[in-house]
Amino acid sequence: MFWRILSESAAQALQQLNANRLRSFLSLLGITIGIFCIIGVFSAVDSLENNVRSSFDKLGEDVIYVAKFSWTEDPGANWYKYLRRPAITYKDYEKIRERSQLTDVVAFYTGIGMRTAKYRSTSAERSYLFAVSEDFSRVYDMEMTKGRYFSPSEYRYGANKVILGANVAEALFGAVDPIGKTIKVSGRKLEVIGVIDKTGESLVQVMNFDPILMISYELGRKMANLNNRNQFFDNTSIAVKAKPGIDLNFLRDELTGILRSHHSLKPTQEDDFSLNQLSILSNILDGFFSVLNILGVFIGGFATLVGMFSVANIMFVSVKERTRIIGVKKALGAKSGFILLEFLIESVVLCILGGLAGLALVMIALAIISQAFSSFEFILSANNVVLGIMLSVIIGVFAGMIPALQAARMDPVEAMRR
Repeated sequence: MFWRILSESAAQALQQLNANRLRSFLSLLGITIGIFCIIGVFSAVDSLENNVRSSFDKLGEDVIYVAKFSWTEDPGANWYKYLRRPAITYKDYEKIRERSQLTDVVAFYTGIGMRTAKYRSTSAERSYLFAVSEDFSRVYDMEMTKGRYFSPSEYRYGANKVILGANVAEALFGAVDPIGKTIKVSGRKLEVIGVIDKTGESLVQVMNFDPILMISYELGRKMANLNNRNQFFDNTSIAVKAKPGIDLNFLRDELTGILRSHHSLKPTQEDDFSLNQLSILSNILDGFFSVLNILGVFIGGFATLVGMFSVANIMFVSVKERTRIIGVKKALGAKSGFILLEFLIESVVLCILGGLAGLALVMIALAIISQAFSSFEFILSANNVVLGIMLSVIIGVFAGMIPALQAARMDPVEAMRR
């Protein structure tokens, strides 16, 4: 009996839509817009969050970054505080390697500045010269499209070797294989030994390798004075990866003790360095994306509320048009519960149709946005599809409850007289 009522109610809902197309279209438009707003915002936020967090994956969950600046503060707002801080140096890196007992890998890197790379008649201007320590590739998720990383002997002796970012390699060589070719940077000839896989244009660029010229730190000391650093725009950091199973809080305490001792800080003096980790950014992002999701609920909620009243209006009209039929059914023995169920199912079917139309609009909108911004992939996840359908069902129940109760409580004699 239930499945019979379900199928007949669904058929009646479709018949109502077909018989009054314009009225049905205008009434379901609110549901469609509401579902489009809510699921559209959720899908956009999910896509942006995946894009941002994928870029954070390169940092590593078990890594602490020793730097001059904190990730949680604006250096411009506390410029004098950071101006007085010393730059992070290679000696800090060596001291951590020497004294730390909780670290698995320690890597040092520093930005030297913008340079022009040349190969025959082509050049790549504003390429960023970047000097790294031997273990840099073990800390960062840095995939090579071609070639390899520096060998221990190349690093130790500061060999004239360079690894190119994807944009630099494309500008200098195009489709030609760059491995083994010699380029000129700041008057020095460097052999290309590797090309880093394209980073792309993430919303948050944690480590953009595309425009860089990566050299070993030992070679960097030959090409520039790395001790003479800009006090405020320093781009030097130490990445410390914890041993498996080590709590990062213990590692933070150990690093704090090592660096305070190395910098000869008194117990009353505050730290002149910052220890940053991925959880800081993750907590900030969690709050940011939560606000966006709440905003989407409010925007879509009002549109959905209007749509719910529109569907309720359809159901009131449907009950009025079928009053005699309801009276006949009850006179023949139909129970009030079945009448109630019949109109509730009809309301739910109408809202599901409106919700599916909203989901279709979301898919079209995300496809258009993905084409316009090729660096981002906007997708409609299965969870959001299920959420959209569930919301449609809930809206249908609320929209159809009062009209269904009205139909179920009709007196059969009075209903047949109308």
